[in-house]
Amino acid sequence: MKISMKYFFIILMLTSVVSCKKYLDVNENPNSPTQPPINGLLTKVTHGVAMNVFNVSNITSYYVQYLASPNTASPTDVYEPIDASGTWTALYDNMTDIYDLDKLAVAEGATQYQGVAKILMAMDLHLVHNLWGAAPYSTAFEGNIITPSFDDAQAIFQRTLNLLDSGILLLERTGSTKTIPTSGTAAKTDLIHNGSSAAWVRTANALKARLLNQLSKTSQYNPTAILDALSKAYTSNAHDAFITTFNIRNPWNQVAVNNANLLLNGWLSDHYVKSMNGTLLEPADPRLPLTASRTKFNDFRGTRNGAGRTGSGTDTLESYISLNGYYSSPGSPLFIITYEEMKFIEAEVAFRTNDITRAYEAYLEGIRANMTKMGVSATERDLYILHPAISVDANNLMLQHIFKEKYKALFLMPVTWDDARRFDYQYEGFQLPLNVVANTFIRRLVYPSIEESRNAANVPAVTDVTQKLWWDQ
Repeated sequence: MKISMKYFFIILMLTSVVSCKKYLDVNENPNSPTQPPINGLLTKVTHGVAMNVFNVSNITSYYVQYLASPNTASPTDVYEPIDASGTWTALYDNMTDIYDLDKLAVAEGATQYQGVAKILMAMDLHLVHNLWGAAPYSTAFEGNIITPSFDDAQAIFQRTLNLLDSGILLLERTGSTKTIPTSGTAAKTDLIHNGSSAAWVRTANALKARLLNQLSKTSQYNPTAILDALSKAYTSNAHDAFITTFNIRNPWNQVAVNNANLLLNGWLSDHYVKSMNGTLLEPADPRLPLTASRTKFNDFRGTRNGAGRTGSGTDTLESYISLNGYYSSPGSPLFIITYEEMKFIEAEVAFRTNDITRAYEAYLEGIRANMTKMGVSATERDLYILHPAISVDANNLMLQHIFKEKYKALFLMPVTWDDARRFDYQYEGFQLPLNVVANTFIRRLVYPSIEESRNAANVPAVTDVTQKLWWDQ
């Protein structure tokens, strides 16, 4: 899935002006093209969607206690309202480019590109919804409206589902005037699925299953619809959605590099480490050495959220994201949605509908699939799965088991914060951070200052990060 960095940078330069064109389209030279190549635009937005997964996870990973700050009472650790203007901007910049890709595809009759654009828009919009709830969408990308209204959060959620359904229909339609290159010099413009419509349809259904499962606390929860989406989604690790093409390196590797250079980033939470090393949960998990650095004591030690580091600098008293970890080496895949997530969704839905045998089989397969993908040896994998704390028998399976193992398998994925809120943070041993400024767990973000400054009349008044979003009631 790699392309040359020279080619990649050229594409980004060609397409970086798209978001600004609506506001700066004066004094155009009629002899100079102003529309970007559709393939270059597709490259930019497929890269941007994956990077937004990282941008969001670099916030939410502190809330689910994968990560902890080395600084005492760091705002992200202790639930102080944070200004996520950078993440908001990255999401809306990419959605603006996706909007332009959609329009360009319509103009060219390129229904395959249009279908992919709908699914990409759903990916980014769902991230916005899960962090903030209500957000600009219906009028957000019209060049003549600079202070767009906010769509209701439930309307945003429904629009996301509609985008996925529209994308599927477009991808299944025949007669597209242009198809995404899959070979030759123009290949690798689609950094996620390399132009495979079948793969994009699977991913759309995987995302649909994720969204529908998010409604578990509501009267809208529909197990039949979730299982239908799952039946059309991923059936193996080979179907995962991810990228492996980066400007320089995987962004989690950059976090590890920053820490190695004493910028103190990517410290692992005490809760995550203890959940994996056998202290809090049995058995010890063989995936821990594939994600964490060892201390100078040749073991793994986390940092309590809110407490700050016990050592100074990076003297290896505590563990960090590994420089060569499965998710954090320079060329590691940056995942968007995966097969193991589908199996844990299936396990949860089957459990909620009393199909205990199916729930148990899907739960074990979720563990097996993730360990196999990460390169855990078959011996270590099977010893872990056969441990009595894991192979509990179908009749003893509880939601606690499913959520616990999903938490471990989806390390650094933003959806785990959605799960934590749906599960009311009932993970074994999960504690409020030290020095926390709230008396309960965090549920949302406040709106970023960049939107407050330019669209204050429309921004909802939100100051309480413990306020539950509509699906989390």
